[in-house]
Amino acid sequence: MTYILLLLGFVFLIKGADYFVDAASNVAKILRISPIVIGLTIVAFGTSSPEAAVSIKAALNQNSGISLGNVVGSNMINMTFILGITAMIRPLTVAKETIRKEIPFTLLSSILLLVLMMDQRFQMNIKNQLTRGDGLVLLSFFIIFLYYILEVAANSLEKNEAEEDIQIGSMKKNIFIGLGGLGAIILGGEFVVRSSTKIAIDLGLSETLVGLTIAAIGTSLPEMITSITAAIKKQSDIAVGNIIGSNIFNIVFILGASSTVSTMAIDSTIFTDVILMIVGTILLFIFSKTQYELSRKEGFVLFASYIAYVVYIIIRN
Repeated sequence: MTYILLLLGFVFLIKGADYFVDAASNVAKILRISPIVIGLTIVAFGTSSPEAAVSIKAALNQNSGISLGNVVGSNMINMTFILGITAMIRPLTVAKETIRKEIPFTLLSSILLLVLMMDQRFQMNIKNQLTRGDGLVLLSFFIIFLYYILEVAANSLEKNEAEEDIQIGSMKKNIFIGLGGLGAIILGGEFVVRSSTKIAIDLGLSETLVGLTIAAIGTSLPEMITSITAAIKKQSDIAVGNIIGSNIFNIVFILGASSTVSTMAIDSTIFTDVILMIVGTILLFIFSKTQYELSRKEGFVLFASYIAYVVYIIIRN
């Protein structure tokens, strides 16, 4: 039954992503806004739903290690493993605005998280933690990001005023298809995480190792399937915007909401992971600057860096 559930999960993920990407692209055309806006918002927030559910639930249960580890681990997978595989399948064009604004905002958010975690160094506290005040700071950055996205959307509308009128019937149909696809993605991700974790534990792998690898990849499967599907359909803006938007959403909204719900104690080992996440963001920025695309070679470097990271956390744990 577990293996059937795993197979069913992959079917839901693949078909759900197929419908979701098509519907998101159509909505962007109908509303006359840039696909990158859809990728940074609707697609990114939708595919980050599993991380949000896991992290906020963990925070409510006082499991801060799971909450923080889930976000940092997912961001590492998004930037290296997922974008690496996607670029190897089809080189990804990266919009100039993404390089100038969205990726730097991701970097700023990552650095902000690191600073907020370092209470012992900056405030001489007995222990490092993300307090409710830190959560409100992160949520404030989320509001700033949403304001920026609204500005981009408004400018996009102004540039495309001559486009065809909005087709209400088509809009409703695409929203319905998109929500159905998103639901299939979330459900498929849940099936894959549950079944793969059970299989791994049955095979004798430790729960810690499973959490850092299989479970982390499982919650990032919606982003992976969606980005790969978007790349195959030559929707680079949605593929890249999905990952960048998800990483921003994970840090400023999910961790902001989680630490607002409950103060989160910081495990000292997570600092290395956050620093590596920052390094990964810088590497992505550098690669994106080269001819405004992620080539297959650069995709391979990103993919290989994630493999190296997995080897590191296996040895560490």
